Amino acid sequence: MSTARMNRRSVISEAVAPWSDIAQLLRGGEAGTLIPVIIPRHRRRLWWMLPLWLGLFALLTGVMLSLREADSDGAADFAYATLAGLAYAAGGLLLVIGALWWWRSSIVEIEQGTNGVLTRYGAVTRTLDAGRHYLWHPWSRVDFVVDTATEIPYSAPVMACPTQENVPLRSIEFFLKFRITDAVRFVRTIGAGNFDLVLSSAVQDAIRQRARKMRTERAYDLRGSDVADMQELLNRQLERYGVRITGSNIPDVQLPTQYQQHLATRERVAKERTAYEQEWGLTRKRRIDSLGMDIERAKKVRDARIVEVKAALNNAREQVAQLLEEQETNAQRVRFEIETRGRSGLISAENEARAQRALAKAYRDNRAVLQYELARRRLEVGAELASKAPQPVVVRTDGGSGDTSALSTLLAAQLLPRMTSLPAAPTRSSADGQPAGDGDG
Repeated sequence: MSTARMNRRSVISEAVAPWSDIAQLLRGGEAGTLIPVIIPRHRRRLWWMLPLWLGLFALLTGVMLSLREADSDGAADFAYATLAGLAYAAGGLLLVIGALWWWRSSIVEIEQGTNGVLTRYGAVTRTLDAGRHYLWHPWSRVDFVVDTATEIPYSAPVMACPTQENVPLRSIEFFLKFRITDAVRFVRTIGAGNFDLVLSSAVQDAIRQRARKMRTERAYDLRGSDVADMQELLNRQLERYGVRITGSNIPDVQLPTQYQQHLATRERVAKERTAYEQEWGLTRKRRIDSLGMDIERAKKVRDARIVEVKAALNNAREQVAQLLEEQETNAQRVRFEIETRGRSGLISAENEARAQRALAKAYRDNRAVLQYELARRRLEVGAELASKAPQPVVVRTDGGSGDTSALSTLLAAQLLPRMTSLPAAPTRSSADGQPAGDGDG
């Protein structure tokens, strides 16, 4: 789509045209202009009243001549009669011509798919549907013919529309279709020319609000996006004018030239990336196939090794079973030996325990004898110890002789150790002939 096509905005207006051109203007417009309202150029004038008044005047003239004929005689009577006949004929003819002219001028044909706004003395009385209508009242006329069936296309490009990053888009083309639902409200409330300004302003406001929510890099997402919310907003704004929008979309978005170059670079990089990804996909597929073949070979080797391992495992299990049987046999033999030794030890322990019990019983029986022997030995040991105890020597230095000298004291000190070191006298033997110190306890 060219820039000239993008920059062209639809124009809605109304036109004044004769009845014969109404269908052509409503369907095709005029020089690219949308014309939903036609103001008919009326052929209806009040000239049809002139023959009626003249006919009435001629009839009155005929009546007057007939009265004059009654008062005259002779040639005058014939003249008045002739004039009265001519007056009657002219009056009747004029009345017929006036009636036909009135009938023909009262016919109004409304084009299919349009409504005519009927006024009387300038006030709107009603709307006329498609078809032929007769307006007998002289001052009744169709002031407007409004297209109410056609969905009128409207294109409104919005220029320099800023995005969320405040980057002005070159243009956003908004296309909609609207239909006039109430002809009287439309022509009396706003009119076609004013409606063009209101619709253009509303569309630009809605587009700018939508663009402000979009990032520049996602501006192309506006093309073909869902604009149901915008359509609903426009319908709420235009409902009071008797107009309803039946469809809308965003066919094209034009970005700034520099940004388009950036996007072209991005697209080129994206294409190169796609080509690289495809190439990498092929390489990856080849590698995957090679790895798959290696995996299959590894699986075969693994299966062979698994068979070998299973065979070795079976051999090992047989050897382990054989070793277990041998170990169980040895364990059984050792267990029997241990049980035999245990039984022998148990019997020996039981015999020894019996002997110890017998010995303990004998010891209990000889307890009194042993106590007696112990007491006797105690006495013998005490006597032996008493005999071997040192004897005290008393040297009197403070005697009554009064002969105490240093020489006598020195001699006494030298002789005392010798006296104490003499062996004691042997004790007598015990009653059974053994020495006193040889008891066996």
